[in-house]
Amino acid sequence: MLEIDGSMGEGGGQVLRTAVSLSAAMGIPVRIINIRAKRGNPGLGMQHFTAVAAAAEVSNAEVSGLRVGSTELTFKPGNISCRNQSFDVGTAGSVSLVIQTVLPILAAAGCESTIEIKGGTDVPMAPPIDYMASVVVPNLRLMGIEASIGVRRRGHYPRGGGLVELSIRSSKPRGLSLGDSQLEQVGGISHATELPRHVAVRQANAASRTLAELGTRVNIGVEVSGGLGQGSGAVVWALFSDGHRMGGDSLGERGKPAEQVGMEAARRLIEAVRSGADFDPNMGDMLPTYAALTSEESRYTVSKATTHLITNVEVVKLMGVNARLNVGRGVTDVIILPHL
Repeated sequence: MLEIDGSMGEGGGQVLRTAVSLSAAMGIPVRIINIRAKRGNPGLGMQHFTAVAAAAEVSNAEVSGLRVGSTELTFKPGNISCRNQSFDVGTAGSVSLVIQTVLPILAAAGCESTIEIKGGTDVPMAPPIDYMASVVVPNLRLMGIEASIGVRRRGHYPRGGGLVELSIRSSKPRGLSLGDSQLEQVGGISHATELPRHVAVRQANAASRTLAELGTRVNIGVEVSGGLGQGSGAVVWALFSDGHRMGGDSLGERGKPAEQVGMEAARRLIEAVRSGADFDPNMGDMLPTYAALTSEESRYTVSKATTHLITNVEVVKLMGVNARLNVGRGVTDVIILPHL
């Protein structure tokens, strides 16, 4: 059984999610120790518990040590089930992080299924659900992964209560390779939940004004909805001629002006676009997991080598895949060689 030290790299939940996801997808049993050792509250939180439980359910795995607060577990995957299922984080824990864990498993199996997940859709320290739906999913299509994410109800911290539907159609991942491309347009969504419409409008207007610097067409949509609690946020993305996307996001919080939310999301996107890289840091973090499951080489550049990216590459290597980072000035090359 492969042992993985959860304190490696960034020492947080990313080690756990990537290890369990690849374990299920590749059929490699793992023992994970020192789970989230570098966090102030080490061990499994509720969202980590749900992510592992979901991975175990879809892969018919035997798991020991799966309880909130546990710092060690073993995961022995079985055969992947392509069927409709539902999972509930039970708190405002991130739905996006559960999707990060189960989507590679289903993609590797070529599944056709729908997964319903309840929890937080727009919460601190996790990708917003609009980023997952409008940046991650379109980029995964470039690797042959056909999926969609529908938001039926938003859930903000601390109440949660969001409801998301992840659908995946029969497909297996292929290698990622991008050529030269041009920025074509910028899109986005600004939302407000249980708040006046003007909050979402102000966020959108501030993002649009800032993104005008890119010199291309900008279209930011506005969404106002009800939920269990108040919250807002903005996600913006740049669409390139070859179909790949970069993203930027910002989450509203009490006392934070709506204009600041929109400007933050826009500035993050502008920084990524002007780097000349293929992907923004959040997207770059996620891709090694999918690239590790293909039989073809994947190459891309990312605007910043985050600790999540470095950690993910190290976990991929532990799973027997040849991967490397070439950190340069301005952009970082990511190379994942075929897994046979």
